[in-house]
Parts: sequence; C-alpha cells; structure tokens
Amino acid sequence: MLDRSLEATLRRDRWLVAASLVVVVALAWLYLWRDAESMRQMYMPDMPDMLMPGMARATGPAAFALTFAMWTVMMVGMMLPSAAATILLYGTLVRKNGERGTVLPGVWVFTSGYLAVWTGFSLLATLLQMALEQASLVTPMMVSASRSLSAAILIAAGIYQWLPFKEACLRRCRSPLQFFVTRWRPGTSGALRMGAESGAYCVGCCWVLMLLLFVAGVMNLLWVALIAGFVFVEKLLPGRRLASSFAGLALVLSGVALLIKP
Repeated sequence: MLDRSLEATLRRDRWLVAASLVVVVALAWLYLWRDAESMRQMYMPDMPDMLMPGMARATGPAAFALTFAMWTVMMVGMMLPSAAATILLYGTLVRKNGERGTVLPGVWVFTSGYLAVWTGFSLLATLLQMALEQASLVTPMMVSASRSLSAAILIAAGIYQWLPFKEACLRRCRSPLQFFVTRWRPGTSGALRMGAESGAYCVGCCWVLMLLLFVAGVMNLLWVALIAGFVFVEKLLPGRRLASSFAGLALVLSGVALLIKP
C-alpha cells in the first residue's frame, strides 16, 4: 500500500513539474515570437531579405536591457526542454528522500540555479552582440554582416564539438543520475547549488552552439528552434555521439565553404 501511494505521488509530482515547465517554455517562445515580429516591423517592414548593415542601431541602457532580456528568455526557451529530464529526476529524488508536501518549490529552486548560469551567459552574449554591432559586424536584425565572422563561428563551433572538454561536460548532462549521486546536497541552498552546477556543465557543452545564432540571425526563430532541437538530440536521444561528431564535421565544412566562396 505504501509503495502504491508513493508511486501515485510521484506520478502527480511529475505531471505538476512537467506542466509547469511546458507553461514556462511556451511563454518564453511567445515572447520571442512577439519580439521577432516587432523587430521586423521596426527595421524592415517591406524588405524582409535585406541585411541593411548601415542602418541606425538602438543604443543606451534601454537597448542593452531589452537585448539582455531577449537573450535570457531565449535561453529559457531553448534549454529548459533538454534539461527537463534532469529536473524531473531531481523532483523524484526529492520525494524519495522523504520530503513532504509538493516538490514544486524545490524543483524550481533547482531550476532557478540552472537558469542563473544561463542568465550569466546571456549577459556575456549581450555584451558581445553590442560590441559586434558597434563594429558593424552585425546588422540591426542581429545577423552577421561579415562572411569572415560567420565562417569563424561555424568552424569554431565545429571544432568545439570534438574537444575533450565538450565531451566531458556533455557526459555530465547525459548522466543526471550519476551527477546527483555524487553531488547531492539537501535543502534549498543545496538545490540552488546543484542547479547551478548542472547549468555550468550545460553551458560548457553548448555555449559555442549558441554563437551560431549570429550566423543566421539571433531572432531567426527557425534557426533558434533547430539549435534547441540539436541540443535536445545531443543530450537525450540514441545515436547522440554520432550526431555530435557529424554536426562538428558539417559545421567545419560549412565554414570553410563560406571562406572560399567567390
């Protein structure tokens, strides 16, 4: 009877956590879609295919804050789906360790730690974007205006796919149970710290892939979805090592082709 009651509670917990993640991810993508539409209407209502590198750029604290918010929300929408398995497992372990009441607060403390690290990455990405815009290497639509920059990002992302550091971080992301067994810490502070550590490994394996957004456009939602989908495959699905290696080769070849293109 006790085992049956625990199993029913675990099922309810999983549904609550999964539903809350779905809502947050959906809101993030809705924000990104509205932001992308606003940018298109502002910068190129009648010329959707033009890059216009010479157009005036918004500057100042307000522009920085909006760009930072965009990157932060984008990381939420891109990374939470691939982190869902780890988050659900954390909730299960909390319940099995004898916690009373709903696991949702603890789960979202863990998730907040995870997203805090990606928020730090978003701050760095915002600073990089503003620097590239000031150097006229990125258009107002946040697309690379330099063939050399695009090629360099593609080649760097491809090479990074093969590095031992990438594999070490990815291995941690692929084995959340081993992570929790070796790094478990109780309580709210423990949840926050474990979430931050999990996020750090995730940033370690994915940060260069995020720079690919500058190649096709930071607000190109199809490109955003493709990268998010690849991260999901690389972390969770069978054949992920082959996919990772193949992607590295494809990225390097794409970068070289762009460099030698007449």
